[in-house]
Amino acid sequence: MTDPARPLSVRKQDTLRRLEQDVDAWVATAGADGTPYLMPLSFLWDGESLLISTAATNTTAQNLAQNPTLHLTLGPTRDVTHITATADLIHATDLPPTEAEAFAAKAGFDPRQAGNPYPYFRLTPTKVQAWREVNELKTRTLMKNGTWLV
Repeated sequence: MTDPARPLSVRKQDTLRRLEQDVDAWVATAGADGTPYLMPLSFLWDGESLLISTAATNTTAQNLAQNPTLHLTLGPTRDVTHITATADLIHATDLPPTEAEAFAAKAGFDPRQAGNPYPYFRLTPTKVQAWREVNELKTRTLMKNGTWLV
């Protein structure tokens, strides 16, 4: 049995709660040739953007250097939050220590201590969608062009 569709305001609250509480997300990037790459990564939400970190030699970091547009997905397939975002590179030395410490506390690892270069990427959402079942698909878009619709 399908639950009733949630109002957009409730869906936004659920999305914000997930961004604050979840630790990991699926991050999908594409290289300059269009080849997709999917990787689970930890993130920190600051209320406006997400912060991720991965080794500079990893495909995700290399793809973001060539193509800063990505998709990020949270939750199970029957309660998904799907985010389109743009990424900005932040070198570890340029990230405020309090933000780096908050990321390390949430993620359970500190990229600054990794030994290899682990840049950070600030992900700015441009589109946010959330839905559980088919009855929420028609109104799944909560943010468009970087502006919340609710």
